[in-house]
Amino acid sequence: MKFINVGFGNMVAVDRVVALANPDSAPIKRLIQDSKDDGRAIDVTCGRRTRAVIITDSEHVILSAIQTETIANRLDNSTDIDDEVDTEDEEEG
Repeated sequence: MKFINVGFGNMVAVDRVVALANPDSAPIKRLIQDSKDDGRAIDVTCGRRTRAVIITDSEHVILSAIQTETIANRLDNSTDIDDEVDTEDEEEG
């Protein structure tokens, strides 16, 4: 299982991420408020401004102080590493 850093030493399992969103739109603001009301919000901003919203397959909403693009790059890099490992295994066998 691969993890990515979402800020301040907090990690999220790559396989569980469903979507990344910018917190500025009205629908995402409603999603954040609804998840806070339901107890599904996980705030890992450490008091800083929310810059990315991560939605997981368990319907938890993770609020991060790292830019959406940065998290997307980390997700892409973790996927690339998996592809390289799979390719090396195929070449050996």
